Amino acid sequence: MAVAGNGLFTRDKLAEALASVCAAAGLDPDGAELLRMTNNAVFRLARQPVVVRIVASRALRHRVAKVVRVATWFAGHDVPAVRLLPGVVQPVRVGGHLATVWEMVPAGGVKPRGRDLARLLRRVHALPAPPFPLPTWEPLDDVRRRLDEADGLDDADREFLLGRCDEMASRIDDLDFALPPGLIHGDAHLGNLIPSPSGPVLCDFDSTCVGPPEWDLAPLAVGVVRFGEPAGRYRELSRTYGLDVTRWPGFPVLREVRELKLITSVLPIMTSHPEVRPELMRRLDDFRRGDTSSRWSRYT
Repeated sequence: MAVAGNGLFTRDKLAEALASVCAAAGLDPDGAELLRMTNNAVFRLARQPVVVRIVASRALRHRVAKVVRVATWFAGHDVPAVRLLPGVVQPVRVGGHLATVWEMVPAGGVKPRGRDLARLLRRVHALPAPPFPLPTWEPLDDVRRRLDEADGLDDADREFLLGRCDEMASRIDDLDFALPPGLIHGDAHLGNLIPSPSGPVLCDFDSTCVGPPEWDLAPLAVGVVRFGEPAGRYRELSRTYGLDVTRWPGFPVLREVRELKLITSVLPIMTSHPEVRPELMRRLDDFRRGDTSSRWSRYT
């Protein structure tokens, strides 16, 4: 398999992977648009209302079967979320590639707001335990996996990040959460809400697990500081959900863990997509220096 961690998942290789997946699923890849490329390469097909999501990180392939189960569970409970394309055995495995195939969300609707995210999170958090096993919240697991797979990161930076993971793991163990654990989305930010004519829908279930609901409230709070998102979006989230996680004593720990994930999310593709490196190194430098107020730019 051509994997990003080896610097081989170039755009040409991605096109080959997409063609293979589409052939297996009976789809047409011609004219497909690459929407996003971090841990997954997400394509919107031009000739069918379908989105194809190809795993771009070898270290995170283990999550795909869970994504399929969670998406099916959400559909069974009528949770507003993206739906798997019916009639296709999922995940799609072909030529060493692993992918999921989704119905495209109809265009239209208004831009999602903090209150929309809060309402969807309350709905997810209220679901009963699913009839299949879910992993327990281990927010640093994917960070360590990305570090193992990273190509182009020097030893000093790697050792610093691994050391910080060890430090944060100890601090996580000491947290006293205010809410009981349950099903959580795991990466709950406004970028994982898609507008539709009938209202916003959730997407991206890679990080879904059993864990503290507080974790689902942290990404938007961190986004206000690091990405300059309007503070009103977070206030709307906390007011609608009924908890301001930034006032909880454990929030600084959640913030640092979230920032570690934001820094390392592109490590598997750093060589094949060198344009992400300047922002990655800027984030890492801020984190190393303890600069908690510097603004970051989104990876493109």
